[in-house]
Amino acid sequence: MDTPRSRSQARRDAHTAGTRAEIIEAAAALMRERGYVGTSIAAIADHGGVAVQTIYNTVGSKAEVLAAVLAAADQRSGPGRAVPELVSRITEATSGATALELLAGWLADGNERAAPIRRVLTEAAGIDPEIRELERSGAARSLHACSEAVEALRSRFGLRAGLSDHEAAASIWALAHPQAFQTLVVDLGWSRETYADWLGAGLAGVLSPDRFPAR
Repeated sequence: MDTPRSRSQARRDAHTAGTRAEIIEAAAALMRERGYVGTSIAAIADHGGVAVQTIYNTVGSKAEVLAAVLAAADQRSGPGRAVPELVSRITEATSGATALELLAGWLADGNERAAPIRRVLTEAAGIDPEIRELERSGAARSLHACSEAVEALRSRFGLRAGLSDHEAAASIWALAHPQAFQTLVVDLGWSRETYADWLGAGLAGVLSPDRFPAR
């Protein structure tokens, strides 16, 4: 029932959500610029135009702020980034080679999008056990996404004889690991296209698309 009290609560909830979003945006900008260590709660409060206590009340500790930044980045990942959409595109592909090309592009886009905040996560994980656990959880989710892609590939096209689902998923995960992207693209200056081609060739070598049966 819509009452003055419920409307007032709705306005408060909307205000809190807006404040939280502003804090997360301010934290993301500062952490990308200064790193995790170089970004204090006080700096986030100043950049976001809120009190320090407001951050603790609406988001939490510094580690919880970073977790919120990562979650927000995932939510803004853009069209076609959801794992079920990837699986659907693999299933609809006309050949195994095309499916692997789609997978390589999806992985490359994800690494490119996440690279700035990933550097922050890696730095933070080295000094904060709570963030280290967050990093492990993220790696587990990535491996699970690779497993779903493998299931779709095997179901639609088959995989190299003798290659288990776990081996295939772990190989994809290792090839597409963010550290490889950091080394090749950020440190060595590869273009996104060159990286995606390299990744596609690696996937082909592991999964042997030339042996996919025609259907």
